[in-house]
Amino acid sequence: MCAPANSLSVAGCPVELQLIPISACTLRVSLVPIAGDGKSLPVENSAELIVENTKHAIATFRALDAPQTIAWKDCRIRLTAKPLSISVTDGTGGTCQSLRIEDDGRIAFALGTGPLFGLGQGGHQFDRRGGSFPLVNGQGEGVSSLDMRLPGAKAPVYEFNLAVEGARITVPWVISADGWAVFIHKPNGVIDLQGDTGRLTPAAAGGTLPFDAFFVVSREPVQIMREYAALTGYPHLPPLWSLGYLQSHRTLLGREEILAEAKEFRRRKLPCDGFIYLGTGFTPDGWNTGHGAFAFNHRVFPDPDLMIRQLHSDHFRIALHVVDPPLHLSGTVHDRGAAAEKTDNAAHYWKEHRPVSRLGVDGWWPDVGDRLDPAARLARIRMYWDGPIMDHPNTRPFALHRNGYAGIQRHGWLWSGDIDSTWQTLATQVPVGINCGLTGIPYWGTDTGGFITTPELTGELFVRWFQYSAFCPSFRAHGRTWKLRLPWGWNTGEFGPEEYDGRRVVPGRLPDPKELRNAAVEPICKTYLELRYSLLPYLYSAVRETHETGMPVIRALWLHYPDDPAAAKRGHEYLWGRDILVAPVVEKGAASRTLYLPKGLWYDFWTGAAVAGGREIVRPVDLKTMPLYVRAGAIIPTIPVKQSTAEGLNGLLVLTVYPGVDGAATVYEDDGASFDHEKGAYRKIRFGWNESARRFNLALQPGSKPLESTRPIVIKITGTDENKSLMFDGREQTIQF
Repeated sequence: MCAPANSLSVAGCPVELQLIPISACTLRVSLVPIAGDGKSLPVENSAELIVENTKHAIATFRALDAPQTIAWKDCRIRLTAKPLSISVTDGTGGTCQSLRIEDDGRIAFALGTGPLFGLGQGGHQFDRRGGSFPLVNGQGEGVSSLDMRLPGAKAPVYEFNLAVEGARITVPWVISADGWAVFIHKPNGVIDLQGDTGRLTPAAAGGTLPFDAFFVVSREPVQIMREYAALTGYPHLPPLWSLGYLQSHRTLLGREEILAEAKEFRRRKLPCDGFIYLGTGFTPDGWNTGHGAFAFNHRVFPDPDLMIRQLHSDHFRIALHVVDPPLHLSGTVHDRGAAAEKTDNAAHYWKEHRPVSRLGVDGWWPDVGDRLDPAARLARIRMYWDGPIMDHPNTRPFALHRNGYAGIQRHGWLWSGDIDSTWQTLATQVPVGINCGLTGIPYWGTDTGGFITTPELTGELFVRWFQYSAFCPSFRAHGRTWKLRLPWGWNTGEFGPEEYDGRRVVPGRLPDPKELRNAAVEPICKTYLELRYSLLPYLYSAVRETHETGMPVIRALWLHYPDDPAAAKRGHEYLWGRDILVAPVVEKGAASRTLYLPKGLWYDFWTGAAVAGGREIVRPVDLKTMPLYVRAGAIIPTIPVKQSTAEGLNGLLVLTVYPGVDGAATVYEDDGASFDHEKGAYRKIRFGWNESARRFNLALQPGSKPLESTRPIVIKITGTDENKSLMFDGREQTIQF
């Protein structure tokens, strides 16, 4: 029997269109092939999705005789044929999104007029409009998908700037400041945003099928982020120590140097929570015996169990570098039987880690997975979450990955890869971090100082990068010539191990030796280390919000100021949590920083001066100063400086009120290490400020774990000399100013 003339088809294949509401804001649009027996072939969910594949369609079509209109909540969906087009309008009649499927399988979609965000890491920044994004992963070295060519193309379709942008981790999630977003499930090819219309061009003719996408319609950015989390998973709650400063190491010179460095951090009173050790291979002497090995290098770790215990006693956590995962890694650490005996199974691969893990290793640094496809990447990321829990069931794991995809946030962290030590790189990493947050990857950071040492690396560049990293979720210094990544490394007179292996050798390579007696670097690093640790109650509370809502820690101004077009366009400044605006200094020799303050009243963090927003300002800076502003109505919690999170966040809590409007805040607390918070072992202390009455209120949020003892609290009002002290026992209190 011949198919009707009005049958839907793509590249000659008969298809069925399915419209499936996932929530009040998200619509799943699936175009699936029809088999010879007349049955539609279902779209199989994959590891990046957590949404149930059991929702009922509000409409299915195999043919279109005439345009159709379907009601969906407050929206309308209009369908037309030849080519198949799908248009979604909101309750006001405005077009949110329109999609066109060409007969050859290419997908075209409306871009609107607002800035475009998301799409993971790397590529055209900050507004993604004008960029082309091949669906690739990694640093471009041995990545088979990077050789992809579109039909008829004579050259690869990507532009790649690892030195400046970092590893390319393309995630098919596009957000528009116009109030919509789309996640494309299991795409292939290139997402092209260079014209007036966006395009998904498959790598092979007809390669779009099945086409499966989730369209989000909302004018509320917070809701858009929540919808993405509902699709791909809410971010995990990391251990508290992972939010402290982490010092990375490369060439190791022996047991005594390793242990002495821990003492040196404490002697200099430089807060630090963890050491990360590179493996042997990229350096002559790392923690293990070679790439992919799980045996300690006894030249530098002769008694690893004793050394780890010593480092733990000095309150340092330990994370180890590992490379060369199985190319087709699959399964989970819980697999048993024949499946677990396969060398590319996660259970088999994790067994190689366990002897090392059981010695007390606190985290892992999985590197070099560029050739893994999305499923294998996510299997690896999950393995470094599930595996440690097998031996330590009530301890939150930590793993810092170079490769990722949608869903990484459920189990791991991401860093931006082997970038160069240049001013251009530092400037680019700011919007890269913001877009990672908008892609639902909240736990992210860079190699502070850049990985590839160049002559541009000076004490000034390192300080500016260190300041920026203090306001990134991952605060970690790493790079070749690694001793220059120590806070005191710029005043020793020595470079330390040079560590060039022939890859990406930069002419000149090393900084000016005159830079090695720069006494200004360490005190500034110490200031920002102490600032990071004093702000840990604020940061940990923001991380808890991330865990509950999907909102990132690094937040584009657009997320909280969607009605301010000037704010939406700013990609070189961001909000740290809800209340602190960060404007990194990324220009050599800068004496000032131009930045935009959204509408409202703001306070200079360093001086306390009130500044009217809704305008661009020029803030004078010296080397010690990275501009920070706090919005009126904020209540910022801080604690006295700790040398590590092992000292806890209890004790004195200082609450600084930034007046001008009413405000509220919540401080989240738990043990920082276990999963007991999932059983209710946590507390949230809620604070409120009434501007007109000049009254401060605090109480435990219902459901919170009671305080074991009273807690000293000091309340300060910015711009005044007023402060009041109290002992908080969990009962509601009101303080009049």
